[in-house]
Formats: sequence, structure tokens, C-alpha cells
Amino acid sequence: MAGLYFHIPFCKRICAYCDFYKSVETARLPETLQAMHRELESRREYLGGEAVRTRYFGGGTPSLCTPEQLRALLDHAAGLFDCSATEETTLEANPDDLTPRYLDALREAGIDRLSIGIQSLDDDCLRLMNRRHTARQAVEAVRAARKAGFGNLTVDLIFGVPGFGGDSLRRTLDGILALEAEHVSAYHLTVEPDTAFGRRAARGSFRPVEEQVSEEEFLTVRRTLTGAGYEHYEVSNFARPGFRARHNAAYWHGEKYLGIGPAAHSFDGRERHWNVASVTRYIDGEEAEAEQLTEHDRFNEYLLTRLRTAEGIGLGELRQRFGAERAERLRREAARWIAAGTLRISSGRMAVPPERFLVSDAVIESLFEA
Repeated sequence: MAGLYFHIPFCKRICAYCDFYKSVETARLPETLQAMHRELESRREYLGGEAVRTRYFGGGTPSLCTPEQLRALLDHAAGLFDCSATEETTLEANPDDLTPRYLDALREAGIDRLSIGIQSLDDDCLRLMNRRHTARQAVEAVRAARKAGFGNLTVDLIFGVPGFGGDSLRRTLDGILALEAEHVSAYHLTVEPDTAFGRRAARGSFRPVEEQVSEEEFLTVRRTLTGAGYEHYEVSNFARPGFRARHNAAYWHGEKYLGIGPAAHSFDGRERHWNVASVTRYIDGEEAEAEQLTEHDRFNEYLLTRLRTAEGIGLGELRQRFGAERAERLRREAARWIAAGTLRISSGRMAVPPERFLVSDAVIESLFEA
């Protein structure tokens, strides 16, 4: 099974934290979509005949597309790939785009899951992040989606925002629980250099939260969501039983996926491909770059993706895929983390306990093959 990803890089406004490729030249959306249709045709053999299990519109702001534009891409893909077994079709959306009429049309177009970028339910925090919606609009968007018949919703949350922990974070979490979304993606703010926050930090006018505050807020998020019945199944993801994000699982489990659009990435099981991060050059037809993965690369990527999940690594599978020598080396390197309780081995699997996910990057990096 494989995944299909459509990258819509356009935004009306740039969020202060966003480090993804994006463009405010929204007038170029139609010609970009035309180029995406051309790319679909040119890569019709990419998945090697595997059935498409999930389809995902990410960005940017995919909810800037009309339902007709989204449906055209889905229909085109269905004519090129076997989409008969598709289990999930997701659209990332800004709350202020989700009018009742738009939501009804999305359902008719074939969208069955929404990922709604709430980020916070504190209006001051939303203004700091340069979001273009209010807390009230976020709540109304989720309620409207329910009324339109969407039974699989995920909402995004950002924590670790200076000045908006404590009571502000708890109020946001309480508000999110009241919305009863099936899935919550909770991301710690990362201050990247090429962002508004990063530029402010370089000038000394913005300072990331201290490490102790990061840990406290992470544990607040985790305790609140797991206490309400959500499963903490990946570093940044929580789900009600049966509602894990199926598309993202393709990335974590090494499945094939095809990415269409500017800056989109793809993986065919052997090579990684990525499109140019430029709307103009993408429209002009610049070819994707490619990287052949070595055994060394595949091993490190296996560690990176699997140890971000609650299931972790199957030691038998690792031995079968990468050999006994690598498996033994990993166990030796992991010993200090196991002794510290930051890694656990149980029932033939090695995993970072979810309550320690905040330090998983340090664990994974230390286990990489140089």
C-alpha cells in the first residue's frame, strides 16, 4: 500500500513559526495546479502498481483550493493509480476557511478527514503567531465540520510558546477536549532561523522557553490528553482508539509515497525524490532531485522513524533487515539509555517510553551509524 501527497504551498499570511516552503502569491495557484496535473501524468509509474491507501492535501494552506480543484486532482489520480482501497483522504485547513457551504462541498469532493490548524485557543497567542483566525473561529469551524458530517477530525496545537504556558495552555487544552476531536497533533514550538520568530530571536527580542518549561508543558499536554483517553502513539500525535493518522504512518513505517507539488517529497522504496522549492521553477517543469539510499542510510532512517513511535523497533525485524552485527551494535549503544529508563525493551521491541518522547531526538541521534 502507498500514500499520495499533494503540496499546496500558498498562504494568505505567513505564520511567525513556519519553516516550510510557502508562498503568498496566491494568484499563482491555478497555474501551479495545472503543473501538478502534469506531474501526476509524468509520475504515473512511480508507485509500481501499489494501491493508494491514503491521500493527503498539505501545505501551505490547502483550504485555499476550491472543492472543484481538489476533486479534479483526486479524480485525475484515481485514473492513474488504484485508489479503490483508499482508507483516508485528508485536507489541512485553516479554521476561517471552513464555512458550512465549503464543508459540504468538501464532503462531496471526497474529503473525509480534516486537519484543522487551531494552534491555540488564546487570541493573544494567535496574534503573536500571526495566525489569521481567532479562538472563536476555531471552535466554530470544528462545530461546523461536525454538522457537515465529518466524523474524523484532527486539530493542531502548538505549545512551548513564550508567555503562553500555564493557565493559557491549560485553557487551550480544556477547549480542545471540549471539541472532542478524534486526533490531536501537539507540536513544541521550534524557533527556526528563517522565520519571523527566528529573526526576532537573532535580534534578542524573542527568547525560546527554558528546557525545564518545555518539559513541564510537554507533560501537561501529555497528561491532559492521555487522561482524556487519547493514545500517545507518536512523539507529536495523540489519537482516540482507531483514529491514528494513517497517512503519516506511511512515513514512519517506510512505505512508498508520491508527493506532488512544489517542494513535495517522494519515496519509492529505494530512492528519495524532492521537487524544487520554488513555484516559478516548478511551473517551468524543473525535474525533481533524487538520492539513492545506502544500507547505512536505510538503517539510520529506520531508527529515526520507528523510535518516534510508541511501538518502537522490533528487534527481530531489525536483525532480519539489517543483520545480526548491526542489531548487536544497537543493543550495546542503547544500554546506557536503557539503564536510565529512556529506552525500554519489552516483548522483543525497543522503544522510547511516551513520557520521555521529548528527549527522543537525542536518543535517536546517539544511536545513528556515523
